[in-house]
This record gives sequence, C-alpha cells and structure tokens, in this order.
Amino acid sequence: ITNVQRIQRIYSGPSKFTQMNTSKAIYESPFFPNEPTRPGIKTAIPGPEGKKAVEKMNRFMDCRSVNLIVDYQKSLGNYIADVDGNYLLDVRYAQIASIPVGYNNRALYKAAFTKEMATAIINRPALGVYPSEDWAETVSSSILKVAPSGLNQVFTALAGSDANECAYKAAFMFRRQQERGGAHVEFSEEEIRSSMLNQAPGAPHLSIMSFKTGFHGRLFGTLSTTRSKPIHKLDIPAFDWPQANFPQLKYPLEDNIFENKRIEAEALSDVERIITTYHLPPCAVIVEPIQSEGGDNHASPDFFRGLRALTKKYNVLMIVDEVQTGIGATGKFWAHEHWNLDTPPDIVTFSKKAQTAGYYYGNVELRPNQAYRQFNTWMGDPARTLLFRAIIDEIERLDLVRKTAKVGDYLYSGFQVLASKYPNEVVNLRGKGQGTFIAFDSPRRDIILKKAMEVGINMGGSGQNAIRLRPMLIFQRHHADILLEVIEKIIKP
Repeated sequence: ITNVQRIQRIYSGPSKFTQMNTSKAIYESPFFPNEPTRPGIKTAIPGPEGKKAVEKMNRFMDCRSVNLIVDYQKSLGNYIADVDGNYLLDVRYAQIASIPVGYNNRALYKAAFTKEMATAIINRPALGVYPSEDWAETVSSSILKVAPSGLNQVFTALAGSDANECAYKAAFMFRRQQERGGAHVEFSEEEIRSSMLNQAPGAPHLSIMSFKTGFHGRLFGTLSTTRSKPIHKLDIPAFDWPQANFPQLKYPLEDNIFENKRIEAEALSDVERIITTYHLPPCAVIVEPIQSEGGDNHASPDFFRGLRALTKKYNVLMIVDEVQTGIGATGKFWAHEHWNLDTPPDIVTFSKKAQTAGYYYGNVELRPNQAYRQFNTWMGDPARTLLFRAIIDEIERLDLVRKTAKVGDYLYSGFQVLASKYPNEVVNLRGKGQGTFIAFDSPRRDIILKKAMEVGINMGGSGQNAIRLRPMLIFQRHHADILLEVIEKIIKP
C-alpha cells in the first residue's frame, strides 16, 4: 500500500467525531483561513528532497536526531511543510513546544519587519553593561506584562536551561547571603581563597533538589537535576544532588482518589526527609507543573500546595520550571495558577513559547549583593523580547488562553471516548482540565507515532510509553477532529 493510498483510507469519509460536530451545527472561524484543511502527503517521509538535504548536512553535523527537513516559508498555522511538499498537522511539539501562535503568523511577521526589530538584531547589546534606552519599556510591555502574580522582578536569559541554571545560582547566593548575615556582610578571606580552589566555604556544600523523571536542561547544573533519560546524562560528571520521588498517579483519577492521596503524601514525606537529612542541604527545590520529557506526569494541586508548605517551613526556595508549561498551553497563562498557592513560588523560569527566556522572582534579596555575580555577555535578547511582546498581543487579541482551555476540554473528551472503546491502546489518559497538555500511554507507542507521521500527523512521545500532545495555542476543534479521527483509525483493530 502506498502512502497516497494510506492517507486516502485514513481520510475517506467523516469520522464519528466530525459527524458529532456537524449534528451540533458547530462552526468556528479558523485563525489561519489559508492553512490546509487536511494533512497532505505526497511522498514517504523523508522524501527524495529530504534525503538529499540530510545527506548534505550530514557531511558537517550529526543528523541522527533530524525528524523532518522543513520548508518554513510554506508552513502555515497548525501545519508544518517539508521540502517534498508534504503538509503535516503539527501536534508533536511545534518546535519542541516553542511555537505559540502558529507558523508564519502575520502579526509576528509585522513585528519582525520594524525598525525597532532591525536595530535590536543588528546592534545586539550586551544588556548587563550597555542596554538600549528603550529596554525598560520593552521588558515592561512584554515579559513583566505577564509576570506571575507576586513576582515583579526578572532576570532575562537565553534559553530554558540557562534560565534554570541562573535560578540555581541565585538560590545558592541567596542562601549563603542569609548564612553570612545579610547582603552588607563582606566575603571572608577564606571564602575568597577557597572559591578559586572549588572548595568550601567559598564553593559551599549545598544542593538543588529535583524529582525523579524530571527534566530541567542539559547544562552542568541543570543536567544534575535532570532525571528523565540516561542518554542525557551518560559520561558527564554530575553534582551529588538529591532527587525525590514524584507522585506516580493511578488512572482514572476518579477511581483512585484515596490511593493517589496516599501516593502524594508519601512523595511529600520523601521531600521532607531529603530536606532534613541530605548531606548537602538543599537550598531550593525545582519542579515542573507537569513533567514533560519524563512522560507527562501529573500531580494534584494538593501536592504542590504541600510542597510549597514544606519549602516555607524549611526556608528552601521553590523554583517552578515553566519552560514547557508556560504561556497558555494548560488553559492558564502559567500552569502553576491551577494550584491556588497561598504564597507564590520564589522563582518561576520560562522560555520556549515566550521565544525569550529568564526567571521571575519577587524578593529583591534574590539579586546578588554585588554586580557581575549573575552575568553573561548577552543576558537576554531584545529581538526575541520584542517578538514575545507581539506574541502576547496576539494571545490577548484572539483570547487564546481561554480558547485553549475550551478546545483542550473538547479534545480530552474525544480521547475519553477512544479510551473507553480501545482500553488496551489508550491507557492512563491524563491532562483533564489542563488545556491541550494531554497525554496517554500505549504499548504500541512507536508504531502509532510512525503510522501517524505516514498520514500527516506529527505527534511525539515522552517517557517510556507516552504519547504527548503539544499543539499550538491556535489549535481548534476542527484540528482536534482530524487528530481523533486519525488516531482511531490507526488503533482500531
């Protein structure tokens, strides 16, 4: 059977999901009127042009991770195009969960072709020493405009790993500043001398606690807190930092209420044990609202409220890694808003859909007591910050956070139907009430992903068996219908 025949079979006739929508006479205006109405597959993936491109690049770089050679000029909205003329509905990661408002969004194009943007690109400033005269206004109208409640300070960075790494440094410096007696206390001669030898007290015996199956980046500090896959860590020296158990909830949630409460209570006990007994005292705990790379693992708001209570009790900073969950995909602008914390996290890191990066904080004492202690050449990117401003404007103009919550509910209900019909194929469905941050396990995960790609659905996996969805904020009900239709036809016996 050819790819053309395969896609004709998949898309022949309306699915039950489409018929259900038609019966309700539901109509929605597409955010991208000119985007394809369906996936379109002309060749195998990769096709002949894609293979040529990979062969050419492989002469000077490692291409073993390449999934698709993309034609970005032809990609539009929710659809990613490759160099062979194939169009795929992109729910895989949308550039690893980093495209917020669609490929070739016109509002972002408009922002890109401004004198302000050209100046920022051509004259990229070293922001720590030579910020532009409009930098304060740029940050105020973008990054700080959407700051999490209670966090009105920001350190701008370059990427998610960088944001987390710098947050760790801030936590260490804050702890030692407290132990020293305050920002006004000078460093001792012994601290200064020993720091250059990588020894205590200048290089203190402290740690950052993370969770099993978590992911926080691949720099040296962040990699020591990353626990998702061995391939990320093999052969690389790491800090002797602790990991706590993350709750492994049982599904369906409504059938396992008491068991899941027990699981979360045990996880919190593990956190408390580590905080109070670990030989390198943790000065911060970092946690993802949803463990993404590790398998889309969820925990309840009660768990995160309990975690916040422990960090307050033991004077340990709570760092929430919103690199992947931030900017609306969970139906809230920041995923931790779902928790209704009594006090905000100490630090919230961000990147991906923001297109820029950094960390928010509220306590000004998290600023180092001297200049150049938290520093690098760029300290952010004005061009990407201008783009984030345009992204925020587009999110607000189209009311995308609220609409993502609604389409997520619709998509989740569709997967509930599939889970009830094919319980051995759609297992541990999770993400209810979390926008389009939806995932499920499947014993045939890799086969399903391969077949979906063949018919024009770009999906991805995480963890051992999970299929995770990361559509953009402009993903709508008619896209959900296509996705559900394809998955059902793939898993149907």
